[in-house]
Amino acid sequence: MGCGLEKICHTLEPGFIGRDRFIAEMMKRGYRVRKKKNYVRTTRPVKISHWPNCITGMLLWDINMVWQSDITYFLSSNRKFYYITFIIDVYSKRIIGYSVSENLLAESNINAVQMAIKTRKGDDLHWLIHHSDKGSQYVSKRYTGILSSTGAVISMGGKAQDNAYVERLNGTLKNEYLKYWDIDDLQSLKKAVKKQSIIIITKGYIIHWANAARWPSKNNC
Repeated sequence: MGCGLEKICHTLEPGFIGRDRFIAEMMKRGYRVRKKKNYVRTTRPVKISHWPNCITGMLLWDINMVWQSDITYFLSSNRKFYYITFIIDVYSKRIIGYSVSENLLAESNINAVQMAIKTRKGDDLHWLIHHSDKGSQYVSKRYTGILSSTGAVISMGGKAQDNAYVERLNGTLKNEYLKYWDIDDLQSLKKAVKKQSIIIITKGYIIHWANAARWPSKNNC
C-alpha cells in the first residue's frame, strides 16, 4: 500500500519538525509515492453543454448540497482496462455511489447515481447540485432524467480543477490502494472497490485533499 508524505507526517506527529520541512527532507531521501501519468481518456466531452458550473465559490454547511462524480480507469494485472465511476458527497466526503465497468457507456454512471440516490433514500434532494465534467455519459437523457426526477440541479465544469474533490478520491483510491492488489478481472476489481468503499463509509475515513489526511471523520454522514 502506498502512502503520501502528508499522511505519514500526520500519523507520526513529529514534534521536532514542521510538516513542510518533514516532507522536503523525506523527499530528499527518496520517500514518495510514484505517480503514473494518465494516458487513458475517460471523458468524451460534448461541445455544447446546457448546464453551467454552479458550484464555483460555493460554501457548504450540510450534506446533499453538492455531489461530485467522475470516471477513472484501472489497468488490471493482465493489462486490461476497466473503468470506475464514483459519486461523493462533497460536504461529508463520503462515497455514496460507485460502479465498475468494462466500457465507458452511460449505463455504469446510471448505476452509480441510482446507488447514490438509494444511499440517501428519504433525504430531501431538492437543494442538491450534481456536478461533473461534460462527458457524454453525464449528458445522456437517462442520466439527466434521473437527476431531474429528484429535483437536483445539474452543474458541469470544463476542466479537472472544477471537479477536484472526486478527482482526488480517484487518484488516492487507485494509486494508494488498488494498484498494490493483484486484480486480474472485472469481478476482482468490483470486490476490491466495494471493500474499500465500505471501509471509507463505515469508518468515516476522509480521502484527503489540501492539508487533510485519512483518519476517522467526526461527520460520518
